[in-house]
Amino acid sequence: MSEPRTRAGFAAIVGAPNAGKSTLVNAMVGSKVSIVSPKVQTTRMRVIGIAMVDLAEGGRAQVVLVDTPGIFRIAKRRLERAMVAAAWQGADDADIVALVVDAERGIGAETEAIIERLKDQRVPRFLILNKIDLVAREKLLALAARLNERLAFDRTFMVSALRQDGIADILTALATALPEGPFLYPEDQAADLPMRLLAAEVTREQVFLQLHQELPYEAAVETDKWEDRPDGSTRIEQTIHVAREGQRAIVLGKGGARIKQIGARARHELGQLLERPVHLFLHVKVSERWADDPAHYRAIGLDYET
Repeated sequence: MSEPRTRAGFAAIVGAPNAGKSTLVNAMVGSKVSIVSPKVQTTRMRVIGIAMVDLAEGGRAQVVLVDTPGIFRIAKRRLERAMVAAAWQGADDADIVALVVDAERGIGAETEAIIERLKDQRVPRFLILNKIDLVAREKLLALAARLNERLAFDRTFMVSALRQDGIADILTALATALPEGPFLYPEDQAADLPMRLLAAEVTREQVFLQLHQELPYEAAVETDKWEDRPDGSTRIEQTIHVAREGQRAIVLGKGGARIKQIGARARHELGQLLERPVHLFLHVKVSERWADDPAHYRAIGLDYET
């Protein structure tokens, strides 16, 4: 009896900042692998999410989704340049590239620039119009037509990642377009991100969700200590790095109220992710030059020299 047919490969999810890429990847994986916030440029590194899909013709496919940082046209800071380079590296290495466009926002300068770059790609190119629940159908069809005039996409999809509407159709199409071959990761693995790094990202998400109007996006979180305890719980110590003393006061809040709230929500989410009790201890440190520290770039998989 022959072995069931398998397909596997990488699908890079690219787009302008805040197009909904991370929400889409989380929806396709079925669990949280990438952080989400209203703040632009939340995703800093390439995050791998893994989805298993049953094929119509029999067998299964492993779709390795690469959630990339939002691509913006003018990258002035070193961190921004490294993020854009990481996004294009993810696209260049992929078997399929999917451009996510915020349907409500339409075609902005960043999306125009991405389309020009995608013209050089020699792999299947999918177009995903996201947030369709916010836009009238006739406008969606007109937007899809305009985008396909600029670049002939192999497939066009209309979805609401937040409502998980249309997700199954994208996964099926991605799976079918991947090459035949063995799985690249264990079937029960949902992400390719060290737990210490994912834990730091969970806390950074809470910092952004609660302070995005008050704190620059440069804030960083590092996991300093991780201890799996004999009672089945995990003790985690993390440092939140900010650039100035005034930002430290914002994160702490009056009487330490804000840092307690950030910690409580991050601890709850980490407990769900790890499926065990979590004891989380947060410290806030003024690190004026962290954005120029090569070690920080290496820790999150970015190229400092970009």
